[in-house]
Amino acid sequence: MDEILNKIKSFFSSALGGTSLKGSVIGVDIGTSGIKVVQLRRDGSRAILETYGTIALGPYGQSDVGKVTNLVPETLTIALNDVLRESGMVSGELVATIPAQSSLVFILTLPASIDEKTLSEVIPNEAKKYIPVPIDEVSLDWFLIPKRETTSLDEDGGSTVNPTEVLVVVIHNEVLKRYQNIMKQSSLPSSFFEVETFSAVRSAIVHELSPVMIFDFGASKTKLSIVEYGVVREVHIINKGGADITQNIATSLGVPFARAEQLKKQYGLVGDVMDGSLARTIRLSTDFILSEANNVMIHYEKKNNKTIGKAFLIGGGSLLKGFLQEATSTMSTEVFLSNPFIKVDAPAFLIPTLESIGPEFAHALGIALRKLES
Repeated sequence: MDEILNKIKSFFSSALGGTSLKGSVIGVDIGTSGIKVVQLRRDGSRAILETYGTIALGPYGQSDVGKVTNLVPETLTIALNDVLRESGMVSGELVATIPAQSSLVFILTLPASIDEKTLSEVIPNEAKKYIPVPIDEVSLDWFLIPKRETTSLDEDGGSTVNPTEVLVVVIHNEVLKRYQNIMKQSSLPSSFFEVETFSAVRSAIVHELSPVMIFDFGASKTKLSIVEYGVVREVHIINKGGADITQNIATSLGVPFARAEQLKKQYGLVGDVMDGSLARTIRLSTDFILSEANNVMIHYEKKNNKTIGKAFLIGGGSLLKGFLQEATSTMSTEVFLSNPFIKVDAPAFLIPTLESIGPEFAHALGIALRKLES
């Protein structure tokens, strides 16, 4: 898997002008409701955690903590510089993730006989069929997926040559410009971007022999990635997240958003709070999300005649009290709450805290690890 991930050195690398790593690296995850940062340094073959931090974006838009925001780059830069300063990150090189919903990731299947020398011409033409905007409005990169087997058996028992598969990554140029502006105005130098899907793969899983799902429960969206041998095979976006749950609570119980957020975090799906009305309200969203995730899994398994062996939960929404148990009883696979911090060395006294917040920092840690590996 590491070999595949190391090949995901996307076009974002040159977007800001790559620089060599000196000292610390800071992974930045700019979400819709908050910013997460993780600072690492290399010590031989080890990645050492130096510090981490998070900041809510709601107050920067005169809104509540936990609310989904759509802030201008200048405001996001202020928030980024604030969290860097408050976390004690006064030096280091920034690397940042770009949200999955702002990108397009898919696999092109091409004839096995295709000449690799012609791929640079063939792939953009084929990719246009999947891109909903003009090709000149996006940046595109692609990676040839190594074949694990060159031939397979057909329905009649004869051998057939397996097709050529290409992983394609697409992002709109306007999105790239937005992130370039944020990072260039920050207080520290920056080098490259990566779509958060790949950062999550790097931080959430190790060496899995069967297909797995990364279940990324964010504030505005829930992202489902199916990964096989380190290759992202499919990405699905569910338009519900943690902020939707909070808004449902606020509407159902007639309380302000801030109070609803507090109730959600304090009780979640656990306990008979308010005669069970709080848990019932939360389940309106979680039941839907888990049902959609199961549908994605079943469809993939039927289409590919393979079983998804595990699901790894990341994102702030996965820390909802009782959600792991709910997912375990609902999903048709083993479910684990991911702890990306196990991939770095940290002081012993911090380990319990890191375990409790790990899923929230999967993107920031993953992109920082990528820089250390480069």
